[in-house]
Amino acid sequence: MECNVRQDDEQWTTVIQGRKGWFDLNLRELWQYRDLIMLFVRRDFVAVYKQTILGPFWFLLQPLVSTIVFTVVFGQIAGISTDGVPHTLFYMSGIVVWNYFAGCLTRTSDTLVANAGIFGKVYFPRLAVPISVVIVNLLTFAIQFGFYLTFFGYFYLNGASIKPNFFILTIPFLVLQMAALGLGTGILVSSLTTKYRDLGFLMGFAVQLWMFATPVVYPMSRIPENWKWVFTLNPMTSVVETFRYAFLGTGSPSWKLAIIGAAVSVLLLLLGVLLFNRMEKTFLDSV
Repeated sequence: MECNVRQDDEQWTTVIQGRKGWFDLNLRELWQYRDLIMLFVRRDFVAVYKQTILGPFWFLLQPLVSTIVFTVVFGQIAGISTDGVPHTLFYMSGIVVWNYFAGCLTRTSDTLVANAGIFGKVYFPRLAVPISVVIVNLLTFAIQFGFYLTFFGYFYLNGASIKPNFFILTIPFLVLQMAALGLGTGILVSSLTTKYRDLGFLMGFAVQLWMFATPVVYPMSRIPENWKWVFTLNPMTSVVETFRYAFLGTGSPSWKLAIIGAAVSVLLLLLGVLLFNRMEKTFLDSV
């Protein structure tokens, strides 16, 4: 849908029209509703831990606890190699990156179903909601990334075997790719969930499987050569590997891997936006 305002006989009339085609996106409308997007961002960011005891400390506690668990289970008990870098930095680097992508994916995957009530009462660009989710998760990522840099600085000053390099300059592009991948996949699932509710039940399970199919708790060097092509098709593989290599000097990033990951992310974003745009016209009839 789109909202047009016209003047007729000195009176203002608001006309709501259905979108005509797959590519009738009217993305300029999102900029016109930027204030609403920021209101959604403020609401969601403040409301997450508003009535909790620890409050904003949860932003730091989650990656810290996950790092400790992964270090004990995968590093000490399972004895999985981290290519010579401290277990804490290895696991935390993967967790911080994965949390941002997973947060964007899971919280945008139920956009249409979860907001059916407000969508049925007032008009605004439906993409405003998932975009606000991506921005909220970006703020969370910034906090957790700063937390990671604290640990990184401590280990670096104490002579740990880590080698930061110029790949650090690629971090903004990695964040952009994660946002595109999480948003595209999330709204793609959200669009399909309006007809196939099974996807909503499968999301948590699917995200966990996706994490273990990404080198978060193990390095790419541990993957057999005949299976590496499968991991190459996973767009999050290039993100995690490049992020680790940028700060720790370990991993196996390549331009080929990065280009494939970026191409898959853009493709999923395009498919997600097109299907979301198509489904938003009729989803209220099936929700």
